[in-house]
Amino acid sequence: MEEQKECSSRNIPLPVQREVRQRCGFGCVICGMPLYEYEHMEEWAKVKRHVADEITLLCDQHHREKTGGLLPKDAVREANDNPFNLRDEVSKPYNLHFSGREACVEIGGNSFTCEDQGYGTVMVPISIDGTPLVGIILADGHFLLNLVVFDEFNIPILHIKNNQLFYSTQTWDIQMVGTNLIIREAHRKILIEIDFQPPNKIVINRGRFLRNGVEVLVRPSNILVTNNSTIVSKCHAHGCYGGLVIGHHEHPIGGFMTLGNIRRYLGDRKAALKYEREWLEINI
Repeated sequence: MEEQKECSSRNIPLPVQREVRQRCGFGCVICGMPLYEYEHMEEWAKVKRHVADEITLLCDQHHREKTGGLLPKDAVREANDNPFNLRDEVSKPYNLHFSGREACVEIGGNSFTCEDQGYGTVMVPISIDGTPLVGIILADGHFLLNLVVFDEFNIPILHIKNNQLFYSTQTWDIQMVGTNLIIREAHRKILIEIDFQPPNKIVINRGRFLRNGVEVLVRPSNILVTNNSTIVSKCHAHGCYGGLVIGHHEHPIGGFMTLGNIRRYLGDRKAALKYEREWLEINI
């Protein structure tokens, strides 16, 4: 290994952090927990350097156990060589803490709200071809979030099923800090960014939802369906079953905007992006 110079700062450079996350499967190498800390296996105080191969990911519990001497260093190194989340190419499920009789989902400056009306109230802000990409169930004081994010090949990258979150470890980068979850497809290319705001709210201001050749871009101020240059901005739906409903649904659902026949798998979205820029100049 090339000799590394000592570093005066404990702050790990961002490219090194990302390399560590990718190698460790975006979670604690021992238990897979997506809430983690960066741990210098060679002890920072001794080496004073930031080398990706010498850094691993540990959740708060395992980090404290390692620091306190209850978790042997050799056990950490062994787990680092065979991270929990990489064994099945999917993360350990993590339970989100949502509850209550009201729900609020904000997507690209649009809001969707509902109250529990009994018998399991359902709200689907975005649905494509019968697949609810974002959905809420309210029942008996429980707030259940359901969400799925696909890549361009219809492979699910992120899945939240009734508040249980898990993700594929095959994507380029996944980072969860506090209440904020970011999935990146490549450098500076965000697939989705979600801010969880327990007990009853989530906010999505950036990203894109993909399904069967349909692309829904999410911006802080609007939603853009690039297939047909549809822009949705500053809309509010309360108590509606559906929101933005796109494509064929075997069992039709109502929504504040329904786009039935829509072109698929567009290779060039320049026209849609140009239209969006012109729209923003006028409306923002």
